[in-house]
Amino acid sequence: MSHYIGRFAPSPTGPLHAGSLVAALASWLDAKAHQGTWFIRIEDVDYIRCKTEFTEIILSQLLTLGLHSDLPICYQSQRSKAYQNALDCLIQQGWAYPCGCTRKFMQNTPTGIYPGTCRHGLNGLLARNWRVSTGLNHKPIAIQWDDRNLGAQTQNITQEVGDFVLRRADGPWAYQLAVVVDDAAQGVTHIVRGEDLADNTSRQWHLQNLLGFPHPEYLHTPLVWAEDGQKLSKQTGAKPLDITQPIACLNAAIDVLNLPQPSTEHIPTWLHQATGIWAEKFKLKPR
Repeated sequence: MSHYIGRFAPSPTGPLHAGSLVAALASWLDAKAHQGTWFIRIEDVDYIRCKTEFTEIILSQLLTLGLHSDLPICYQSQRSKAYQNALDCLIQQGWAYPCGCTRKFMQNTPTGIYPGTCRHGLNGLLARNWRVSTGLNHKPIAIQWDDRNLGAQTQNITQEVGDFVLRRADGPWAYQLAVVVDDAAQGVTHIVRGEDLADNTSRQWHLQNLLGFPHPEYLHTPLVWAEDGQKLSKQTGAKPLDITQPIACLNAAIDVLNLPQPSTEHIPTWLHQATGIWAEKFKLKPR
């Protein structure tokens, strides 16, 4: 197996749309241009919003577009024990604590950043969720990392993010903890995803530091915008991909990535040509 391991990790709250295909294609192309391994992880840890039927649709869409997982499909819904072990580790280290603050309390904070109210005790409140400290008896923490597309990035998570949730009040594990635990367990070396997730990187870097996990390399791709100027997403009513025209879908996605379209209507050939185009853009040498 190659030392490069990448993944595409959709959340099954709806079918893939044009924006999610951009991230899927970019992650696949980067893995193949590195002659690496690419797999699919279904991020269905939010059992309230995620549906099995959407998982089936997403996997069918990817297969139709020629994006085959090199490894068995992974499901976050089967990984609760691993997340609990990570939370227990953070609790033992003194970095994680129970929080009794409500959503209404958060809405009334001036900055929207959690001020650490329960960091030193619940003060009579009932525990609702678990948070990780971003400043427990420490100086403010500034995370610095390099993005292969966006360049040097810096975020002071103490002042700009605050103590963030690891397990929600309604039960599901938070995305930040689950993705960090899974990326480490599955040996992910490179993460390629949409630019809307770039702001999450410093939080994940913080957890990787606390849990002793390695830091993958990151590349955040351009977003697809709706006609009203909003980011195309399931929340803004993005239409599912029309995979009856797979080449049209792939061409639209590679346009967003600012790369030339391959000159073929044959999906395997299209993907082969696109891999070469990607390798040339990022100056990747064949091994």
